[in-house]
Amino acid sequence: MTLSKPEMPKQSYLFETEQRLHSDVEEQIMQLFSIAKANVENIDEYIEELSDHFVGGDDASSDIDLDSLVTKFCDSKVPSHPADFTSYLEYLAENVIAHSIHTASPRFIGHMTSALPYFVQPLAKLMTAMNQNSVKIETAKSLSFYERQALAMLHRQIYNLSDNFYAEHIQNSQSTLGILTSGGTTANITAMWCARNAALGAKDDFLGVEKEGLTAALNFYGYKGAAIIGSELMHFSFDKAADLLGIGNRGLIKIPVDSNNRVRVRSLRQAVAKCREQNLCIIAIIGIAGTTDSGGVDSLLDIAEIAQEANVHFHIDAAWGGPLVFSQKHRYKLAGIEQANSVTIDGHKQLYLPMGIGMLFLREPQMAQSIEKQASYTMRKGSFDLGKRALEGSRPGMALFLHAGLNLIGSKGYEFLIDEGIRKTQYMANQIRSMPEFELLAEPDTNLLLYRYIPESLRELVAKKQLTEIDNLFINKFNERLQKTQRQAGRTFISRTMKTSNCFSQEISIVALRAVLANPLTTEDDIDAVLHDQIQIASEISMSISAENVA
Repeated sequence: MTLSKPEMPKQSYLFETEQRLHSDVEEQIMQLFSIAKANVENIDEYIEELSDHFVGGDDASSDIDLDSLVTKFCDSKVPSHPADFTSYLEYLAENVIAHSIHTASPRFIGHMTSALPYFVQPLAKLMTAMNQNSVKIETAKSLSFYERQALAMLHRQIYNLSDNFYAEHIQNSQSTLGILTSGGTTANITAMWCARNAALGAKDDFLGVEKEGLTAALNFYGYKGAAIIGSELMHFSFDKAADLLGIGNRGLIKIPVDSNNRVRVRSLRQAVAKCREQNLCIIAIIGIAGTTDSGGVDSLLDIAEIAQEANVHFHIDAAWGGPLVFSQKHRYKLAGIEQANSVTIDGHKQLYLPMGIGMLFLREPQMAQSIEKQASYTMRKGSFDLGKRALEGSRPGMALFLHAGLNLIGSKGYEFLIDEGIRKTQYMANQIRSMPEFELLAEPDTNLLLYRYIPESLRELVAKKQLTEIDNLFINKFNERLQKTQRQAGRTFISRTMKTSNCFSQEISIVALRAVLANPLTTEDDIDAVLHDQIQIASEISMSISAENVA
């Protein structure tokens, strides 16, 4: 987009600052690295004020439209001189912070982001000041052992192995109980990387897939191809993994789910048998503990049995639902997780930690050796360098938040958060059942909820289950418009997804409104407010449609 001069975004303060700047750039730059304590205190006070104001906002977002927002960020020139930091913070507050999403708002209940505990902000400042690179012992001395401890604590929650096991492996440089990553996607990709290298490893004169490549590995072992098998609701990170590991998206076999969004076990078993018939190497079988779109939990015990019978790596993507291990009331939903060869959990979801904390846990401490890499200048064999068995070559000290969360919230604190999230989800489900305006689309397994708004003229047909395909298309368009309008208004927020359903013996796609009840600050009043906001918006849309039809 090209803007004429009068339309250029207002950044005059930058140019005014440049005019006031001293010509000695060296002095200005050195001041950035040795800022006076008085100035630091003033800046800290201002940033704290900005943070408190932002976090305290009730609305989900501002109502600025995206086209207007784009015009604020069209200048691609780098200023020639350093800008004044206070002025820059004012620019940031006016143009970025003012229009950022209030993920901490109790009425922002549409995505897997939430309010953060108070300790995150001061620890974030400390982490930045420390500036540790966690992949290397030479740049993260004590943090390396601290991170291993935090991962072992969660490993124990999942697998609950013996005291002797943890005493042997927690700080053993040859063992890897867990790998901290930048997110669940990287954790899932790393799990598939481990599984592929283990399945097609070195044997006799063959040096293994990592050295000789996938084609040579499949030929050596006598396979015609490779596959990863899991639910059709697998996270799209598995599409990325199949692509990156040379398996290809056609090698990602997606199994249909039932009405509760759980993989059909019988179909899964048949797919495994078919892969065997076609002489395909099954790299891994995937179970999901909390699908991204609906929170559904697969029958993990059944999948574990299938994987064991087939002698195949069993991976559980528990990025969302993994923290249910803390709940005495709901842990049974994860029965079988302790049999998984690997498990993914995302810290920024139900561990209430900031973005950038994905985790992969391995039942066998030696498994990550299948992806180990060394370099003379950084990752040395036998060292405690965490990066030698990980994808990322640089990584900040995010373990600071993980370790703090496990200690400052504790197992009972996490149990409370999980139980409350599911309780509030059941409350919302009951409200939806009692309101003629809405239709509940699936019984929630965890704290995600799918439903849709039904225009008044079609409610009787919904009750009688007599909707036609054309009716469903109209409802889909209505709900899509409702969700977009709600997002633009910014008072409250619900996301949307697609769900398949059977109608007249054929599968149809349904636009579903998607609620995520993971914010401890969200009350029942907030839930009611979100639903009533949708009813109000729907009424306005209906009047608009009526006016369009008359015209």
